[in-house]
Amino acid sequence: MKTRSTLLLLGIALSGIAARAQNSCSNAVPIVAGTYTIDQVNGNEIPVPLCNNNDVGALHTEWYSYTAAADLSLTISTDLPQNAGRDTRFNVYGGTCGQLSCVGGADDQDGNTRATATVQVSSGLTYRIAFDDRWENNGFDFELTEGPPVVTEFSFSPVAINVSGSILGAADMTGDMLDDVVGVTGNNVSLAKQLAGGGFATVNIPTAMAAYPASWSMAIGDLNGDGYNDLEYGNGSGVSLMLSANNGTSFTEFHVSQYVFSQRTNMVDINNDGLLDGFVCHDTQANVFYMNNGDGTFDFAQGGLGETCGNYGSVWIDYDNDHDMDLFVAKCGCDPVDILYRNNGDGTYTNVAPALGLADSHSSWSSAWGDYDNDGDMDLFIGSSGSPSHKLLRNDDGAFTNITVGSGLDTYTATSIEWTCHDFNNDGWVDILGAGAMLMNNGDMTFTPNYDTPMNGPIGDLNNDGFLDIVYGNTLYLNSGNTNKYLVVRLQGTTSNRNGIGARVVVESPSFTQIRDVKSGDGFKYASTLNAHFGLGADATVSRVTVYWPSGIIDVIEDVNVNSAMHIVEGSSISTGMATGNKKEGINLFPIPATDLLQVRSENDLTNASVTVLDVAGREVMKGVLRNGQLDISGLTNGVYVLRLPIEGRITQHKFVKR
Repeated sequence: MKTRSTLLLLGIALSGIAARAQNSCSNAVPIVAGTYTIDQVNGNEIPVPLCNNNDVGALHTEWYSYTAAADLSLTISTDLPQNAGRDTRFNVYGGTCGQLSCVGGADDQDGNTRATATVQVSSGLTYRIAFDDRWENNGFDFELTEGPPVVTEFSFSPVAINVSGSILGAADMTGDMLDDVVGVTGNNVSLAKQLAGGGFATVNIPTAMAAYPASWSMAIGDLNGDGYNDLEYGNGSGVSLMLSANNGTSFTEFHVSQYVFSQRTNMVDINNDGLLDGFVCHDTQANVFYMNNGDGTFDFAQGGLGETCGNYGSVWIDYDNDHDMDLFVAKCGCDPVDILYRNNGDGTYTNVAPALGLADSHSSWSSAWGDYDNDGDMDLFIGSSGSPSHKLLRNDDGAFTNITVGSGLDTYTATSIEWTCHDFNNDGWVDILGAGAMLMNNGDMTFTPNYDTPMNGPIGDLNNDGFLDIVYGNTLYLNSGNTNKYLVVRLQGTTSNRNGIGARVVVESPSFTQIRDVKSGDGFKYASTLNAHFGLGADATVSRVTVYWPSGIIDVIEDVNVNSAMHIVEGSSISTGMATGNKKEGINLFPIPATDLLQVRSENDLTNASVTVLDVAGREVMKGVLRNGQLDISGLTNGVYVLRLPIEGRITQHKFVKR
């Protein structure tokens, strides 16, 4: 909760004083705590970089400087009664003019168009505050207040890196399972390659000019299955796929000449055929996807996964614990009603947002799905980029309860288009990053803002120390860490897609049972690590790691070393059964994969049960009868299938693999 006070300057209260800001960083007017008036925004030096996660377009800026007399929390705010109707935006910088680095910034606030941000400042350092005219150049008042510093158990240290492009990611691009930083321009893929011994090597890979250079977001994953990750991005006209070649040393571009106003991009196996597909939020029409043919080509498809416009922040997660990926889209613009498409397991999807109370009409832009209470299902934080304010929803076995009030997220009212969640301090509880603060999970579904953190950007372990780091522009913010322990799980699919995107990873330790869904693309803009990262707090042992693969294969590894990164190949530590669509039925299918005979075990009497087999597109390919708990599948071609099985008058569905 922000604490604001009225402060005096040399014994005289500053209220509405017109401290004339200058038009450039080097001539910024020094100010201290108080209230100030800007008559008009008309300075000509535009700040770079932007620190408020919003778009370019400002033409003029007013500059101020503030020198900290002590370690403090500094709050800058235009959210004042006299500013009613004003639309303001500002950036806060450290460093020197010509080498500015983002400290904070803000745009819309509390459902209005004013702005507030709190930053941590250090004694003796000078900071620049730049108000721009992205939305209007009319005058307004702003207030500076000082408060006690926020004491944190960990911090971030800036390190300069050299990566080109404004659309960035943090994932393994060289096949060594270490996260790299990647950026793209129209004809270049730029890497800060993480070296095994520490540090980075700058790598630039020229490409053919992308038909649709990146402007809004990027997704990362191995679309062509060659062991090296590919890139998916687009702009206001279409989508480009950059496919790796020659062991990740070059890229070939694939595109379809189809109009797509690209927003959030993702990679996911939509039809569960073992191949990653590309998904793109379309701003002005129904969402689109690129179905992978397995030969380096993709079929364009549209509809069925969001039929109207206003699609901004998509994330693929398993909200109902049936081991397939569902789709949530945080929306804005022409049809701002959020959608949640449940994967029915047979190639079809159903929008269940209205039934679950998630069909909110607001400007959300992005969402952060994580198991915030460690009870085994994915909870939902919907961040706001405008009005109304944030929502925290607890998932109780597929039903959602709004618990925002009293969570600390009701009083944290800063807004942003970018929200994501990870365990940044490795205490075993998933935190939320957005709007210039890290919302630290207290372990009881309440959160405390930590303002001494970087702005949103790609997230990955970029020095391989088990703590997650953040990239913002050409600055890497390395997590200093603490004494908490961790486990990193790196997946390699065989029957499933190579990245294991869509897998559910469960880690059991003395104090926690934690889950992660492996996903490509979260938040609104960036691409983060494809590794599953777990903080363990003080736990010195991990009793079991379970991976539920998209194919239905389950791997179980016991007695795992903490403070380590483990590499799990699909099927290498297989359990006795498949993941099923309804585990309560007590169904086990084996072996995995099956060849001629599929064994079916159940607590129910399945003697001579009539069954149906569907392919991944939902088409019926076989009817049969269980004989002694077995089904003859010798006539099926290799692939992933769904067994429809009657139990107590109901039809249940269970995935299996034929090889």
